[in-house]
Amino acid sequence: MPSKSYGSVEDSPKPHPIHRHSSLLDSPSSPQESALQFASPLLRRFSERSVGDTYKKNTQSNDSSPVIQTPLLRGNGTKQSSQTVDEEGNSNESFIYYIVYALVNSIMCVPCLYGYASVIFNHPVYQSHINALSKLVILSSVVHQFCFSIFSSLPFSIGQVQDAGLIFLSAMSTTIATSMLEGQDANDEEVVSEIVSTTIVLLGLATACLGSVLVVMGKFRLADAVAYLPLPVVGGYLAFIGYFCLEAGVALCISHPIMKPSDWGYLFDEKSLVLATPGIIAGIFLTLVSRKCSNEAILPISMVAIPLAFYIFMFLCGYTIEDARDGGWVGESSPSVPASDLLLLVDFHKVRWDLSKDLISTWAGMVFVVSFSSCLDVAAISMDMGESLDTNNELMTVGISNFVSGLAGGFTGSYIFSQTIFTYRTNCRSRWIGVIVAFTFILVVISPVNFLEVTPLFFLGSTLIFIGFDLLFEWIVEVRHKLLLSEYIVLLATFVAVQFLGINAGIGLGIITAVLDFVLATANVSTIARVSRRSLAMWRPQERGILETTAYNPDRAQILTLEVRGAIFFGSSMKVLGNILDEAGINASTEEKKEIVMTNSPLPHHSRINRHSPSLSPSSFRERREQRKEANNRDTTIKLSVQRAPPRFLVLDLASVTNVDASAARGCFLQLTKMCANRNVVVCAAGANSHIAWLLKTHETAHDFDMHEPENGHSQIDKLKEKIILFNDLNEALYFCEATLLAETTSMKWHKDLAPEPGSLTISLSNAFTNFLGLEEKSAAALVEYERHGRSFHTETMYTSNQTIFSPGTPSDGFFVVLSGTVAVLLDDRFGGPQTIISGAGMQKLQRPNMSMIQSGQVSRILSVGSVFGFVDYILQRPRSFHVVAGAKNALVAKVSRAGLDELKKETPELERIVDKVLLLCSVVELAAGQNNW
Repeated sequence: MPSKSYGSVEDSPKPHPIHRHSSLLDSPSSPQESALQFASPLLRRFSERSVGDTYKKNTQSNDSSPVIQTPLLRGNGTKQSSQTVDEEGNSNESFIYYIVYALVNSIMCVPCLYGYASVIFNHPVYQSHINALSKLVILSSVVHQFCFSIFSSLPFSIGQVQDAGLIFLSAMSTTIATSMLEGQDANDEEVVSEIVSTTIVLLGLATACLGSVLVVMGKFRLADAVAYLPLPVVGGYLAFIGYFCLEAGVALCISHPIMKPSDWGYLFDEKSLVLATPGIIAGIFLTLVSRKCSNEAILPISMVAIPLAFYIFMFLCGYTIEDARDGGWVGESSPSVPASDLLLLVDFHKVRWDLSKDLISTWAGMVFVVSFSSCLDVAAISMDMGESLDTNNELMTVGISNFVSGLAGGFTGSYIFSQTIFTYRTNCRSRWIGVIVAFTFILVVISPVNFLEVTPLFFLGSTLIFIGFDLLFEWIVEVRHKLLLSEYIVLLATFVAVQFLGINAGIGLGIITAVLDFVLATANVSTIARVSRRSLAMWRPQERGILETTAYNPDRAQILTLEVRGAIFFGSSMKVLGNILDEAGINASTEEKKEIVMTNSPLPHHSRINRHSPSLSPSSFRERREQRKEANNRDTTIKLSVQRAPPRFLVLDLASVTNVDASAARGCFLQLTKMCANRNVVVCAAGANSHIAWLLKTHETAHDFDMHEPENGHSQIDKLKEKIILFNDLNEALYFCEATLLAETTSMKWHKDLAPEPGSLTISLSNAFTNFLGLEEKSAAALVEYERHGRSFHTETMYTSNQTIFSPGTPSDGFFVVLSGTVAVLLDDRFGGPQTIISGAGMQKLQRPNMSMIQSGQVSRILSVGSVFGFVDYILQRPRSFHVVAGAKNALVAKVSRAGLDELKKETPELERIVDKVLLLCSVVELAAGQNNW
């Protein structure tokens, strides 16, 4: 049932109207973040002022807990304790308040329940029993309310038959009636009795089964599973509920069923238009009251005033109730329905059990929607209370309530968000509220008065019109500002599809549309960006100069690094390939364009070959003409850049790529490799996760590379360029490119000078500072002289492969320099240890090269001879923030300790300044490389 904002803040804008499926987008941070993540982003926040100072109370617990302020605490920022939902409520409250607010809840509920009954049983065949069926709906609400009062963790909870399952129940009852009326007389009482019995039993069974599923979901904590139903689809369904309630409300006013759009033609009849107009006006009035008035008493007063004004008008004009009945303003006279007659509605011998199979698909849709809406209700209540609620436990409560209601021949129900919050804000935190509401419903059920005979039909219709207007306005108008255009189109598509195709087909079409929208949106997320990166290798100054003037020359870079982000799949592979070619300055030839189109075509390989086979037949010419047209259209997705020379090395940083599918492996990366190989461009890929690496290697697009293998290096470059070269991290890839480029442009040997085996090159600390960091020879000589006299300020340690040098959290009492071998910086376990992947052929075990030494973490960086690491934590005097181990083979590492530097400072202050300069040079090199400091 729609509700409204029950308070206002004097200095804030007017509160927004509230509905049970309201917005979460505008809400402040909630203590229940996990619940809100899967909930609808459409829960408007309540205003943050309490109902009045009369109900503000401060309580202090015995354990000196913070002051609790009720009913609303967020206005002053006080965090609310769980004691605010104490079952007994505030001891100072009078029982009279429970009665008053229970009656207010009942006044708002009962008219809506009569309206819900007309929605569920909207087929004409049920009209002869509508009085009894309406009482059955109210009795079902009695069961729901007792269950919520007993099992809910919220003592003030209000639960009853609600709108989320209405359309499904209506669809089931209509299906049963239509099936059983085939070849039968709708006026035959025996046939009608069979239809009513079957409908009550099967709808009750569906409700009980729904409750069982919700209990299981809550028991096994599966509430998050409802998040897989796209919000725009749910929004479209809720908008259709609004339209359906609007139809039912107008139909109740004019006493004619409105089952399809053409039935709105009844309003062209003058009498029907006169009967419907007051209901439409009253519905609009209730909607405005709900959305504009901040006083919570206005809505129930208005709902009492509308029928009261009708009777006053009748009295003043001299009309009797029979005159109103003859005019169609109140229901037809019929015998009263004692409560005992509800038991006579069902004759199990007349139940058509075979029709249950026709309801399964509708029931399945009801499970998703009711569970989703129930979770929304719980999240909304949690947000307004400012307290964390266990969504799974509350879902179990809803499940128990539906199970019991179904066994009693009742209908689906859940928390009524608006009235639960209303009761909470009145500061009446007792289960007595729900019990009194339930007894009020019982009084209506056992009353000999037939409310449909004395209550204006336009008033009952106006409550449904009120609900319909509120839902339509919220989910068609207001939601536009909180959804992307594509999502809003999905919502509208679902709304229209449910109208013309039915509930199941409409929701199914909405889900398919949402999936397509996701695919298109994801395809546009993949981005290619040129980045400025350098390896962490400590090259000599002259080597660094060569690299800066050749490899990283901005006018004609020989090493081009591109960062790839997002998912690359069949929907985005063409775009990604086009962007990479554009950045690399590679212009695809006509034959290459054709191959790209063919590779990305969904046709089987033999079909593509046959389509391009030579033929002189007219059909062949037509096929080739269509073929060229298709190729030209697809060419637009591959952007061709201005003529510029391609780089020698193309490095792709795939660390931010979440997924690659088989289509992208062949249609993007395989084609890129072929085109680059034809232009003597070596393609390297770094940071790919195990799934992506496995896929690329499986499609013979890439291969691993180990720089420490003697046969690898510059001499193998022509062989290596035929496929993408995979590296564990970007630093390794850039180091390989830099080393190869130096070997090609200088007389240095690739392995001997650029990638020496551990032990073949061992440098001293002063040599590392001089040759690799560019420290002046005079300063380096001073350090050598200092060490020559036996006063070393550092220690040297030989670490075996995979041995830990330091780990996160340990004291940073120095920094380190690699004198021989390599060391590996670890971050997480993305590449660590053996991994598996499930392919079409079964389980596949994955193992990246050089990873056997790293069983507990990801290789984030490989640091070679001359590299300095650990200096950032040392300078900031913070614990170590990463993990470092020795590399594939033994490593000799020098540690410059804080104690050694303190001693150096005491004896030779000028040498201490030299070390400071070394640290400054390290920072400059790191900054120039564009990497995180180690």
